[in-house]
Amino acid sequence: MPPTMQSFKSPSTRLLGNIVLGALFVFQPLNAAKAEDTVKVFILAGQSNMEGHGVITADPARNEGKGSLEHAARKDLGNAEIGQWLASDGSWKERSDVWIHYLNRHGKLRPGFGVNEDRIGPELGFGAVMGTQYQEPVLLIKLAWGGKSLAKDFRPPSAVGGQTGDYYQLVIRDTQKVLANFKTLFPELSGKQLELIGFGWHQGWNDRVNQSFNDAYQENMTHFIHDIRRDLQHPSLPFVIAETGMSGYEEKHPRAVSLMAAQKAVADQEEFKGNVAFVETKPFYRSADQSPSGQAYHWNTNAETYYLIGQAMAEALNKLQSK
Repeated sequence: MPPTMQSFKSPSTRLLGNIVLGALFVFQPLNAAKAEDTVKVFILAGQSNMEGHGVITADPARNEGKGSLEHAARKDLGNAEIGQWLASDGSWKERSDVWIHYLNRHGKLRPGFGVNEDRIGPELGFGAVMGTQYQEPVLLIKLAWGGKSLAKDFRPPSAVGGQTGDYYQLVIRDTQKVLANFKTLFPELSGKQLELIGFGWHQGWNDRVNQSFNDAYQENMTHFIHDIRRDLQHPSLPFVIAETGMSGYEEKHPRAVSLMAAQKAVADQEEFKGNVAFVETKPFYRSADQSPSGQAYHWNTNAETYYLIGQAMAEALNKLQSK
């Protein structure tokens, strides 16, 4: 078993209870801090596809288990990217060097941090890449809620013509809350300094079904990046946008096509070159007959798809870091 993986058999859910944030958490410059004294921090935010609906357990009644995490791991244990998570006794492993906080759940990264404990989202593939990339411990802060738009729910404060979205405020508040209490939440990381180095975004459905929201997406996303960087006091925070490409290359609906174009256009803006990346996700689409369901807006609940999206987001952020 690789030293970064440990067997895990019984998931535990720990409620945070009431945590009071006494002061704004500020990321301090690390200066000459040693690598072993730091923790690399990433924020993963969005709506239901960042929550993650990828089915973990293979169900023979669902296309013979195709598209589940278990099926992907078993069909090719040489598929080291997914097969690495499955132990020889059939249990799932967890990483010893990657931690995650997702709303009312937290712990070492393993399958089960999707919308429910029987699902995964992009965090699993993302964390696998980052855990391998860095010698330092990695902390993922996942902030995702289903059915939320950028135009209203995540609306950034600098966007003209509307109130700041409640879920924008939650992203900032909950990030600060986790970071201010990380020593209690993750005792293993106590004594280390936190270094925020990336923000991953996967969202779009609730804007692509509304024409006015769709039309404003590029402008709103631009404001969102500016405001997140300002409110987290990290003016150069690398940012990656994962395309909302749930129907793959066959997607022809005008609003869907225009929204994906808007997401790419954000990263193509001159001010964001080298610090914002767009990740095409259409190649990761798997058809319903290769998936646990035909729920197109949730990537047909295909775990391999979610895993590959997370991988691609992490790899894009690493390229930004290298620049």
